[in-house]
Parts: sequence; C-alpha cells; structure tokens
Amino acid sequence: MLKGFRDFMMRGNVIDMAVGVVIGSAFTAVVTGFVAAFLTPLVGVVVGAAGDFRSYSFALAGVTFPYGQFLNVLIAFLLTAAVLYFFVVLPVTKATARYLPKKPKAPKRPCPECLTEIPVAARRCAACTAQVEPLVPAGV
Repeated sequence: MLKGFRDFMMRGNVIDMAVGVVIGSAFTAVVTGFVAAFLTPLVGVVVGAAGDFRSYSFALAGVTFPYGQFLNVLIAFLLTAAVLYFFVVLPVTKATARYLPKKPKAPKRPCPECLTEIPVAARRCAACTAQVEPLVPAGV
C-alpha cells in the first residue's frame, strides 16, 4: 500500500502541480502587494479619495452596510486581473504564438453517409464506420 502511494507521489505531474501551487501562491503575494502599494492608491488619486474605501458605509433601518470594504476588494480584484492579463497572459500568448506556431489542420470533408467531418485522406468514417474513397492518395 505504501509503495503505491510512494509511486503516486513521485510521478512527475504530481510534483509539477505541487511546485505550480507554491509558485502560484508566491506570485499571488507579489501581485497583491503591487496592487495594494501602487495601483489602489492611483485609483484613489483619480477618484479623489485616499485609495482606502474601508470607512465608506450607509445605514438603512438602523443597520450599517459597510460597502467600502467590498469596493476595496472589487478594485483589488479588477486591478489584479488586469495586471495578470497584461503582464502574464498576453506576453505568454504572444511568445507561444511566435515560438510554437500551430500546425495546420488536415483538410476535412463531409462523410457521404452521416455528413460528419472526416479527413480528406480517410478510408473509413470514424463516426458511422462507412467505407469512403479517399480524395487524396494515401501516400501524399
């Protein structure tokens, strides 16, 4: 039983995922610090506040609704999402497109029996298993 557990833990994908989670936690702390230290105060400058909306609230029927904390969290979320998109997702997407171009897809045609898309060189439909004549010779 322990050998199976050890084998499971030593698989590459489990270790890779664990490292990814740890790096993700560290990266979250960096982005949260950046947003709190630089971007939230900038929002405060733009809207004419101190950048901290914790004290904002309203009362209704004797109940206080502290919506300012929600505003802080919402602004932090939006700014974090923007930072991640523009500084991580977009550059990685562009680098992937540049250095790992997609392979062209094989041309397709409809199966004469079921109209499912099949490769042009196919001899049998994968969906209905009907035999079809390839439009392109097999070696080409």
